[in-house]
Amino acid sequence: ISLLGFGAKPQRSPLKSKRGMAMNQNENPAPKRENFASRLGFLLVSAGCAIGIGNVWRFPTVAGQNGGGVFVLFYLIFLLAMGVPVLTMELAVGRAGHGTATQAYRALEKQGAKWHLHGYLCLLGCCMLMMYYTTVSGWMLAYFFRFVKGTFTGLAADAVSGVYADLLADPFEQIVWMAITVLLGFFVCSRGLQNGIERIGKWMMGALFVLILVLAVHSFVLPGAGEGLAFYLLPDWNRAAEMGIGNVIVAAMNQAFFTLSLGVGAMEIFGSYMSRDYTLAGESLRICALDTCVAICSGLIIFPACFSYGVSPDAGPKLIFITLPNVFANMTGGRLWGTLFFVFMTFASFSTIIAVFQNILACLQESFGWSLKRACAVGTVFILLASVPCILGFNLWSGVQPMGPGSTVLDAEDFLVSNLLLPIGSLIYLLFCVTRWGWGFDNYLTEANTGKGLRLPRWFKPYFSVVLPLLIVFILVQGL
Repeated sequence: ISLLGFGAKPQRSPLKSKRGMAMNQNENPAPKRENFASRLGFLLVSAGCAIGIGNVWRFPTVAGQNGGGVFVLFYLIFLLAMGVPVLTMELAVGRAGHGTATQAYRALEKQGAKWHLHGYLCLLGCCMLMMYYTTVSGWMLAYFFRFVKGTFTGLAADAVSGVYADLLADPFEQIVWMAITVLLGFFVCSRGLQNGIERIGKWMMGALFVLILVLAVHSFVLPGAGEGLAFYLLPDWNRAAEMGIGNVIVAAMNQAFFTLSLGVGAMEIFGSYMSRDYTLAGESLRICALDTCVAICSGLIIFPACFSYGVSPDAGPKLIFITLPNVFANMTGGRLWGTLFFVFMTFASFSTIIAVFQNILACLQESFGWSLKRACAVGTVFILLASVPCILGFNLWSGVQPMGPGSTVLDAEDFLVSNLLLPIGSLIYLLFCVTRWGWGFDNYLTEANTGKGLRLPRWFKPYFSVVLPLLIVFILVQGL
């Protein structure tokens, strides 16, 4: 089916083409679906979906703990071996099926198959991701305004920690920042694909890369920066051996797999908007390159700064909201550099938000026939309400510890998305594309190799059909 309807003539709805039904004269034709106005727009928006706060607060720390350049080497290997293939599959389903996950599966699956049910799981995953991601993005916005106001100037370490504790303890302030993030996100999406997401995404991603370069150059000239760069980038097999080479490999595998946010249809939707001028392997490599560039450059910003001021680059939120503000508070011109850093962090998180919002809106429009305006209204109300439990988990509901003592609602939501929905969803996309019960490897390969650029060879089939599923199952089991 993926080979049909892609000529110069307008194509019929894939669902109706598959069933061989002529459109009823009384039936309204489906509204014309937007495509990206440019290849650059597709690459930047898709990369923006993959680039997120995890690139900044997780990648540098995990790299430093696991032998620096040793970890980076294994990360790049697994990114090519796992991330790129699964990304091509998600994009292939979207481009061939020309719709959201549910509609694309229906267009491509065999009669009577139930692969399209995964589309509903994708929608659930996107909604659950936004239930806590918007809150964390709101924290970025809150810290940006605090640096603009000079809140951290001259503060002692305990006082800097207190700012973060006070933010978590105040549900009203968190709700305000979260609501601003949600409203801005749906406003951008309400402008449409080209006039909203693509236009804002290109400007925002361009600014993000400029900010990365400015912040990285500034970190290079700090005293002691060389020691931080050596710790981060030079292969240290002794440090890797202390962690255990097997543990380093598993850490690199996990980071390479999760960095692209595959498995919940967030990337698939952009495949449905892309042209067929270029092969999917080439486009996937470009998206991965942009994502990896941000991840590695984040370490170039963080490690020199931390080593210059003698602080440990701890993992997770503590790095962003306690460690680095301490560094900026004691740095010459720290108010400016802190402001720029949290502008960068806000753009990194917001680019993911508008990308996932677009998938949610497209699902609502295609599943229920809603207008964009109505989908935005419903989506806004739902995400606003669904994000509140995450916020309350840090204060009024702090007694709710679903993952054990000290855990929060956010931890439970992140576990469900990262450790279950992402690997399970990626495995489903993979099996759909390579097995005879799904779309089939030949159809997938034809779609992936359509256009100009790098092509996937047919002899990859045994690896895609046997080895890659086992690697994803390993990640799933290891995450549990």
